Amino acid sequence: MMEQERIIAGGEQDADSWQYSLRPRRLQEYIGQEQVKDNLSIFVQAAISRGEALDHVLLYGPPGLGKTTLAGIVANELGVNFRVTSGPAIERSGDLAAILTNLSDRDVLFIDEIHRLSRTVEEILYSAMEDYALDIMIGKGPSARSIRLDLPRFTLVGATTRAGALTAPLRDRFGVICRLEFYQTEELMFIVSRAADILKVSIEPSGAEEIARRSRGTPRIANRLLKRVRDFAQVAGSGTITKTIAQEALARLEVDACGLDKTDQRLLTTIISKFGGGPVGLDTLAASISEETETIEDVYEPFLLQLGFLQRTPRGRVATRAAYEHMGFAYSMKEAVDKQDSLW
Repeated sequence: MMEQERIIAGGEQDADSWQYSLRPRRLQEYIGQEQVKDNLSIFVQAAISRGEALDHVLLYGPPGLGKTTLAGIVANELGVNFRVTSGPAIERSGDLAAILTNLSDRDVLFIDEIHRLSRTVEEILYSAMEDYALDIMIGKGPSARSIRLDLPRFTLVGATTRAGALTAPLRDRFGVICRLEFYQTEELMFIVSRAADILKVSIEPSGAEEIARRSRGTPRIANRLLKRVRDFAQVAGSGTITKTIAQEALARLEVDACGLDKTDQRLLTTIISKFGGGPVGLDTLAASISEETETIEDVYEPFLLQLGFLQRTPRGRVATRAAYEHMGFAYSMKEAVDKQDSLW
């Protein structure tokens, strides 16, 4: 199953365009990520008081946690223009030069998936970030010459789900580095209730909690599930999202009480039933469930690790006792001890 087909996938989908109307515009409206929010508030106020551009900001963490929203909020708080692009969209150095030369003083340039910039484009970005200048070659061969264009003092906000994929020279040029964490159920309940209010959907606190608990700690998934549960409430219920309606709807969507879908369950079942709970190598596991190794690492594993259902060891992936119990398999303590002794 491809990531974009999963309702609990963290990545942006075409059906998520409606969420842009739900995004907060100010830091005080932004829910969760308290430490990141508090730090950014101080940095923004300091930059405004000095009349300077905010230092370059790197936001990293799993998809769907609000990196794009936070970048837009930073621009709003600074009172400047917000320009948006992505790493894959900047194919040539000329594309980046065109974007940078059209910025105004203290503007915020947001580059999503910044780890996917080509090496050529990235090298041009170094001098732009550090010296606020562009070195451009004019002509070819012996007559070629280099000219330097001065740029306005702008703020680059980069977002990535894979901070380790960034090169060290690029990462070192960010003065502010923020990691976004998975959300707690209470925070997601507030987000679901706020979204329901904006969408004019009646929802009970128990219904909001049920959706929040199954949202994998991710606001984007919470909003997506809310939209689907709303459909069930309007057609199969009274129009109000209750706990019962939420449970029935999410069960039909094949999202279990912990937020796992059939793909997550298939991964855990494969490790337990085919490989005795592990350890099993990533390549072997990927071949067994017909998935790419990168998809397993980037899409499935982070949440399973967060729940404590999966363990990474030098010899491969291992299903934990919690995974056995959740999937309804018997767990042998003696086998677990013997296996643990041999893992490290």
